[in-house]
Amino acid sequence: MKQLVPGLLFAALWASASAATKFGVKVAHPFILANVRFFIAGGGMLLFAYAIKRYDNAWPTRTEWQRLTIFALLNTTIYLGAYVLALEQVSAGIGSLSTATNPLFISVMSAIWLRRPLRLNEGMGLLLGLLGVAVATYPLLEKAYATVEGLLILLFAMVSVSLATVYYARFEWRLPNVVINGWQVFIGGILLLPVTLLTADFGQSQFNTTFWLSVMWLIIPVSVAALQLWFYLVRQDAVQASLWLFLCPIFGFVYSSLLLNEPITVYTVAGTALVIGGLWLGRTGKK
Repeated sequence: MKQLVPGLLFAALWASASAATKFGVKVAHPFILANVRFFIAGGGMLLFAYAIKRYDNAWPTRTEWQRLTIFALLNTTIYLGAYVLALEQVSAGIGSLSTATNPLFISVMSAIWLRRPLRLNEGMGLLLGLLGVAVATYPLLEKAYATVEGLLILLFAMVSVSLATVYYARFEWRLPNVVINGWQVFIGGILLLPVTLLTADFGQSQFNTTFWLSVMWLIIPVSVAALQLWFYLVRQDAVQASLWLFLCPIFGFVYSSLLLNEPITVYTVAGTALVIGGLWLGRTGKK
């Protein structure tokens, strides 16, 4: 029972990110949405860390600045920048479903990075996950709810965040989590800013209620509340906590259907089942 309510709430909030992003990109260029989110979220976390908590010895060293910059490039600039760009062309449900495959990509990337043999269940889990995304996407391509370009951008984003996770795990981090997260989000926004200024159409972007509700939802319920729930679940039982990720694509498709009128078909159900099966296989090795 200690995990039931927090677990359900985590999955529900975490899965809402795709729908919130989809609303945002309907009224503003994806990179503008991303940059505003990064600067507000990153600045807020740094303000909390340095002005409110006042952590001792929490200023990054030269080596830590280098690591934070590489991590920010992979985890924020490329991953979240590409993800929000992809959702301009891909349904929110598919965006949520693809995010659920992250653990599979991470296991494969870590095997490659650490030069260890790739376990059969890891490889099969990733293949099942990719097959599930393909099955769920198939009818959406015909009905303009997804494009091949958008799916490729989404795949690129998944690879980048997996590399970021493996890179992060290589080091023992001295800094508090909120300092690491604050700097990597803020630096990621700085690195994305030149691309935004060169490519985004500010004239066509509407900084209206929809835009700001999207930004604030992505910051407070997703980046703050959902992550705090995740940390709580991991402290209780890391293995059990990971199982709540299986519910995220289900919540994601429910949101996309109810809020955005995106279709749920037999392909959606079958694809989601394949992704969940791939996650289970990749994490446990069981049939």
